[in-house]
Amino acid sequence: MQVTTNAEQTVLKAKFNKFHGMLLFWGALLMLFDGFDLTIYGAVVPTLMKEWGISAVQAGMYGSYALFGMMFGALIFGTLADKLGRKKIILICVFIFSLFMLLAGLAPSPELFGLFRFITGLGLGGMMPNVIGLISEYSPEGLRSRMIATIMAGYSIGGVVAALLSMILITNFGWESVFFFGALPILFLPFLVKLLPDSVGSLIVKNDHKGIQKILVKVNTTYKPSENETFVLNKKQDSSPVKNLFTEKRALLTVMIWLTYFMSLLMIYGLNTWLPKFMTEAGFPLGSSLSFLLALNVGATIGAILMGWLADRWGVGRALILFFVIAAITITSLGYATNMILLYVLVAIAGAATVGTQNLTHSYTSQFYPITMRSTALGWALAVGRIGGILGPTIGGILLASQLTLQVNFLVFAIPGVIAALAVFLANQQGEKVITTQQQLDTPAN
Repeated sequence: MQVTTNAEQTVLKAKFNKFHGMLLFWGALLMLFDGFDLTIYGAVVPTLMKEWGISAVQAGMYGSYALFGMMFGALIFGTLADKLGRKKIILICVFIFSLFMLLAGLAPSPELFGLFRFITGLGLGGMMPNVIGLISEYSPEGLRSRMIATIMAGYSIGGVVAALLSMILITNFGWESVFFFGALPILFLPFLVKLLPDSVGSLIVKNDHKGIQKILVKVNTTYKPSENETFVLNKKQDSSPVKNLFTEKRALLTVMIWLTYFMSLLMIYGLNTWLPKFMTEAGFPLGSSLSFLLALNVGATIGAILMGWLADRWGVGRALILFFVIAAITITSLGYATNMILLYVLVAIAGAATVGTQNLTHSYTSQFYPITMRSTALGWALAVGRIGGILGPTIGGILLASQLTLQVNFLVFAIPGVIAALAVFLANQQGEKVITTQQQLDTPAN
């Protein structure tokens, strides 16, 4: 007798166990190196400008190369994963970004450095949406925001590690050494091959029912496999997940989410790239300026954890709006504060309200799209967001070259916070309609 099991419902009904703990560990560790990459260019850019004799505009351009790679990586690998499986794509992406992080540290010229940073970005851009998608897929009901917030805390910790290592390594071993550290994930590949599960959705497409059973036994300890068992999801696999980002009342929602990512990443990459240089231009020594970068990412780490907790209590959309407004206020205030302690506090709050808030947008986005298109939704949102990320370093370089006041520089990076808050407000309104429509269309099989 054939038995049909809804794999998605089996996962949702699971209790948190060591399988979920293992996923969180590897997810957070991989995100740590993504966050490391976010911060590392801002830490080395003053040294690179001096060593290679490049201008602020050129430095901003080279800083954007990795972001171009991330944009294309998110588009290509995010979409492919919904067809080929997230595990395979994660392994490929980890290999790519680790290898070219190493090569960036060996680059003899700014041109080759830019090329290697672009390819590094391809791997990082493809890895993030798939790690988030995998965590989201295997999250028990009611724990998705906290699980995604937990792995994204690793992203923020990566920024802290980058700032700390930069203060120690650059002076003693040169800027290249921090890129060598960023190549370490290539050593994780044997463990990832053995321990990471593949997506249930891709295994259903392959009719690998035995493989699904092996995973579900680990995910849900109450699940008992049966002979001749087949599996389904709440919603059937669709041949065009990209097109479906704009169906079932999702068009406005998708555009507003893209706008949120765009503005959020513009703020994040602009600040992480140029905060040390802004501060040196304001008269602070390089060591002190790097400590501001450390404060930014310590704040981001605390913010990532706090945001996950608040999201489960207030609702993720409401929490996002509040923190984007706080981001705009604190970034603006950085241009006017003169007291050192107050500056550090404001920088830390800005980190919590930018990087910490961006981490929550992944959980926010996941709730509106079914498993069969979740990597695509996250990949495209991140890809569009990377355009904002590309503009961030470029705008910062132009601002410095224009010799505008510190107040104007920070105000330019604060305005996107207001726009992002408005975009989330509109997304919330449309999102309620989308969820209602989805509940009507999703008819779980018995």
